[in-house]
Amino acid sequence: MPKEIKRILVQTAGIILVVLGVLGLALPLLQGILFLAIGLILLSSASPNAHKWIKSHTIRYPRFHSLVQKTEKWITDIIGTVDESENHPDSNNNP
Repeated sequence: MPKEIKRILVQTAGIILVVLGVLGLALPLLQGILFLAIGLILLSSASPNAHKWIKSHTIRYPRFHSLVQKTEKWITDIIGTVDESENHPDSNNNP
């Protein structure tokens, strides 16, 4: 599958999951936090800006940050690389 199509599909899935997460925060049947987390991690794999935003907001919580990094790696292993640069500009392991 061409990378551009894969990136668009991953971004679309991420946006849908974020919207479901926001709805889930108000509706009792949906797990809002779960949908938000998965949607944001999908968006971070497809967008360097989303990746920077998530990194800057999780870096002060080391346990949560390591969990986000492990989940990003797990998703990348499943769907492969998505963004154009093949890796994020700040994907080095420096906190």
